[in-house]
Parts: sequence; C-alpha cells; structure tokens
Amino acid sequence: MKASIAIQVLPVVPNQDELIRIVDEVIAYIRSSGLNCHVGPFETTIEGEDYNQLMDIVKECQHVAIRAGAESVSAYVKVVYRPEGEILTIDKKVSKHAQA
Repeated sequence: MKASIAIQVLPVVPNQDELIRIVDEVIAYIRSSGLNCHVGPFETTIEGEDYNQLMDIVKECQHVAIRAGAESVSAYVKVVYRPEGEILTIDKKVSKHAQA
C-alpha cells in the first residue's frame, strides 16, 4: 500500500437518526470503491495504491452527504502517503486487537 486515509464525515442534520442514515450512505459509497477499508466508531480508514483515487473518494464523500440530505458537511481527514515503499496497512495496525 502506498497511501491510507482516515475520514470522519459530520453532516449537519436535525437529529441523530438522520446523521446515522447519511453517514451510512457515505460508508456504503466508500465500500463501493472496492478498496480495503475499516469502519471505526469515529472514522473510516481506506487504503490504496493510488493517492489521487483516495483524494477523489474524500471529495465525493462530501457530495454523497449533501445528496443524502445534509444541509452542510464537515470532514476531518488524516493522510499517510509514501510514494516509494509501503505504509503500515490497516491489517497490521488492528488485526491483533480484533475480538473473537
């Protein structure tokens, strides 16, 4: 893997049910990319070889939230990028902590 991105999408909506529904739509969009991802309680992490593809996914997450009904959306993004060599993968970071 060359890049990893963690994104937290926070749509502005009138209630928690709407917030969950819209975040679920954003997560479904991320999963539809076919890239390896990990959904956590605060953010979703995506990893891939193509940095530009990951940045396009980050951008589209905002559009997905707005199309789903959010008045506005904030996103908090963390990026690890290593054009030469490999980064630590999601599996290497969290597999030892997985509950049986």
